[in-house]
Amino acid sequence: MTYHFDDVIDRRGTCSLKFDFATERRRPADVLPLWVADMDFAVAQEILEAAQRAVTHGIWGYTETKAAYFEALDGWFGARFGYRVDQKWVIKTPGVVTALALAVQAYTQPGDAVLIQQPVYYPFASVVVDNRRRLVNSPLVLRGGRYEIDFDDFEAKIAGERVKLFLLCSPHNPVGRVWRRQELTRMAEICLQHGVVMASDEIHCDFAWEPHKHIVLPTLGPEIAQNCVLCTSAAKTFNIAGLQVSNIIIENPALRQQFQQAVDAIGYSQVNTFGLLCTQAAYLHGDDWLRQARAYIRDNIEWLRAWLPQHLPQVQLIIPEGTFLLWLDFRASGVPAPAQRAFLEQKAHLWLDSGSMFGSGGDGFQRINAACPRATLAQAMTQLKSSLLL
Repeated sequence: MTYHFDDVIDRRGTCSLKFDFATERRRPADVLPLWVADMDFAVAQEILEAAQRAVTHGIWGYTETKAAYFEALDGWFGARFGYRVDQKWVIKTPGVVTALALAVQAYTQPGDAVLIQQPVYYPFASVVVDNRRRLVNSPLVLRGGRYEIDFDDFEAKIAGERVKLFLLCSPHNPVGRVWRRQELTRMAEICLQHGVVMASDEIHCDFAWEPHKHIVLPTLGPEIAQNCVLCTSAAKTFNIAGLQVSNIIIENPALRQQFQQAVDAIGYSQVNTFGLLCTQAAYLHGDDWLRQARAYIRDNIEWLRAWLPQHLPQVQLIIPEGTFLLWLDFRASGVPAPAQRAFLEQKAHLWLDSGSMFGSGGDGFQRINAACPRATLAQAMTQLKSSLLL
């Protein structure tokens, strides 16, 4: 069927985190929100039908997964990434951020060092600090409009700080990198050499923009696969984040047992009933919807890529290789980094994610979500242009 992503769906009054909590989070009530990483698109028809069948049944008790669920997961990753998933490798959690926190608890002790690469999705830092571990940052380097890894710093930090765990973001949120095979391999080999477990957040894996290709970390080889905690979810791909299901894939039995012990320690077992049903439906039947959604979002990105130099050359788009979250460089806008949030909210009436939230190297940047109708994105840019030209 044909999906109409241009349709503007009113999400207000649905307890939407994006649209209904501006005043609770001390933002002006009239801001246009493009911050939360969910889509303003209705889900695929097959996902909706799976949820409707469950609603009609009327009993939503404890639910677990049968073989068909794992077959759907294996089929999706096998067809798209050449990665076959064994049922016994999978541990379900209510989210990837939860899984990262559990990895911190499973593979480190209080005071141990955990490495991240900022600017990066802000929970990466919080799950380390909140668990009383020591945060170590190997910052990404912006060269010629593209972020790169400083491998000398990466290895020096791992060795010098005696890092126990590395939290990888792949594709990277918010800078939009899709890591190359050689980059992933070099990071993985350094981690192996120094006994560092890798937890790889690959929730945006289905949004690598051609010609870039996402590489699932454990496909790099058996030794790397045995040192990897692969964090996946259909949440971002199919806009079902509110259903709270993630699939954490751990081939190594010892690492898997440690992770399961951390899950058991917080008293968690069955995940969301609707999440399981809709994840299975998405992986079995969601290809057509995703193909159309990807094309629409890619057109949004290309539209913005052309629009900014013509209308707001002082704001630069870091060209994304992946994800639908765009990283905008405001450093030449004339608005100092500390004042950008107030300026955007009070003058442009926009609610974006301030770059400072993403840690070192984020000051002067803003993250904006392009998974919305074109009219919404155009309205945001019109408001931004008007405010900067006042």
